[in-house]
Amino acid sequence: MVTTMEFDYEIEELVEVLEDQDSDEFKDLVVHNDDFNTFEHVTNTLIKVCKHDVHQAEQCTYIVHYKGRCSVKKGPFNKLKPMKDGITDAGIKATIE
Repeated sequence: MVTTMEFDYEIEELVEVLEDQDSDEFKDLVVHNDDFNTFEHVTNTLIKVCKHDVHQAEQCTYIVHYKGRCSVKKGPFNKLKPMKDGITDAGIKATIE
């Protein structure tokens, strides 16, 4: 004797939404504070990735520390994305807003 079981499946579809990468609209590359990275590491990362000079990188690092976040670069999404990736690869939280 074969029994038939009925299942009530509900399929959930995940959809990833990509930002318009070709937009000329300027965005902000924002670095966020954490309790792990040193001032020196954040400063050196901004110099390397964002091409900041030492003074600018130090100022941004202090703003991140005291305010919790700092916009370190402005530009179109397609210019900021590689910088964001470089910063996050260094273990620092960054977003494009």
